[in-house]
Amino acid sequence: MRAKFAEADYLSAALAIAFEHGPAAATVASISERLKAPTGSFYHRFPSRDVLLGNLWLKTILQFQQGVSEALAAGDGLAAALHTPRWCREHLNEARLLLLFNREDFVAGEWPLELRERVAAMNRRMKNDAQRRARVVFGQDGAEERRLADFVIANVPVAAVREHLKRRESPPPIVDHMIFTTYSAIVADYRARHAGSE
Repeated sequence: MRAKFAEADYLSAALAIAFEHGPAAATVASISERLKAPTGSFYHRFPSRDVLLGNLWLKTILQFQQGVSEALAAGDGLAAALHTPRWCREHLNEARLLLLFNREDFVAGEWPLELRERVAAMNRRMKNDAQRRARVVFGQDGAEERRLADFVIANVPVAAVREHLKRRESPPPIVDHMIFTTYSAIVADYRARHAGSE
């Protein structure tokens, strides 16, 4: 027989509360109350609030990064940059949670070992993606290329959607145009500056 409340139900409830009031409001009591579940049912699935919120943060960031990684694997830096507003439109609650709060907002103090290991694995993948971003956009992965690629694929898109997420609104199409224009200008400038050395 299926349990009345699955782990996914608790993660969804925590996401809704955190979206509405911030991660600090997602307590064991508030999550259980939203589900109309006994507190003991929460602890049957998660050893602590920190573990639940840590899992929510990891699930969200990995879901977001998947689209960026797929675009880079296809050799399309612009698609990687445009993934941010598109993902935000499809996952407004998750986007607001991920881009308006820091990792530290989800877990008080040191993360549990299992979560630390998963975060470390994610950080290794992100480091590899940083090198891949530079190679995809500029054809090489030196310090300048990594910094510029990080700017056009990560920093610019996040900055472009942030104010909309604060207002709980989906990023409008002009955001994509801003990202496209910035990306194109920086790539063109880089190529012009390095044309003689190629």
